[in-house]
Amino acid sequence: MIDLFNGFYKGKRVLVTGHTGFKGSWLSIWLHELGAEVIGVGLEPYSVKDNFVLSGIGSKIKADIRADIRDLQKMKNIFAEFQPEIVFHLAAQPLVRLSYEKPVETYETNVMGTISILEAIRATESVKVGVMITTDKCYDNKEQLCGYKEDDPFGGYDPYSSSKGACEIAIQSWRRSYFNPDQFEKHGKSIASVRAGNVIGGGDWSLDRIIPDCIRALEANKPIDIRSPKSVRPWEHVLEPLSGYLLLAQKMWNKPTEYCEGWNFGPEAESVSTVWDVATELVKNFGKGELKDSSNPNSVHEAQLLMLDINKAKTRLGWKPRLDMQKCLALVADWYKRYKNEDVYKLCVEEIETFTNDKS
Repeated sequence: MIDLFNGFYKGKRVLVTGHTGFKGSWLSIWLHELGAEVIGVGLEPYSVKDNFVLSGIGSKIKADIRADIRDLQKMKNIFAEFQPEIVFHLAAQPLVRLSYEKPVETYETNVMGTISILEAIRATESVKVGVMITTDKCYDNKEQLCGYKEDDPFGGYDPYSSSKGACEIAIQSWRRSYFNPDQFEKHGKSIASVRAGNVIGGGDWSLDRIIPDCIRALEANKPIDIRSPKSVRPWEHVLEPLSGYLLLAQKMWNKPTEYCEGWNFGPEAESVSTVWDVATELVKNFGKGELKDSSNPNSVHEAQLLMLDINKAKTRLGWKPRLDMQKCLALVADWYKRYKNEDVYKLCVEEIETFTNDKS
């Protein structure tokens, strides 16, 4: 495997919250392959078919811990025991529609959970870098045609999006109050927040997400119900933002006061597509399947248009997306076509290799 980070992660103690989730499992696999000592902190995985379960990554990493990020003392104890040097905070309640049903839990997990991790970082001298993952939905979305920049206002219509906007405000406050780059010599920590687009990839079985919905229908030989066919999203393979997070953490380690701010990691403009187009491309890769428009004018509000401006990450980090929409969906389909009959850990490593080898 090509190491895009020149051996930086080898031997580093890296704590990942939400490692049992979709993005967290992929990040843990990648870090493990890079030679990091990975400490995973998360809840039980969503299903027995999750990437975390099928890959067996939990048995390969240094520590696989079940804990709730809202439990501040537990977080402090875990940090004290394992003395992480780098923290990637991914744990969250990540679903818009579920946030309408569970608004209090969504806020408790996303806002107070994030504050717990910030406080655990503050209490643990070994931590040098904290990358706090939020979402593109943290912006006050006016459904404008141009992408959101990192300094655009935070907001959110639904409880999920607004909770992530509140997370960003909390991260900003903690950075100013306790991790101010002007006082780096005192605290020795660099804290950034990162916002990704609509992330897709193998091993995601969450409800109300287009790829898992498509795969469930395909495996059951049923038509694929498309809830919001005209919604436009910045789709990207899960490895795209993860490559950005890993690169950013390396830059923060080397120059801690230069990169401790907000960053967008999204696709190029040509990969910003409708839900219908994404499902159509997936069906094409599977060679079977039928789409059905199931839009309901009375359903809960979800944004129709959302895009990110990624120029800052491209110019200042030297990061850029590697896969266009066709390559992205070919890789996504490949995982779901093969997971039942192959070693899923090896399959994930193979996909990371395909991704890192891509020069386009």
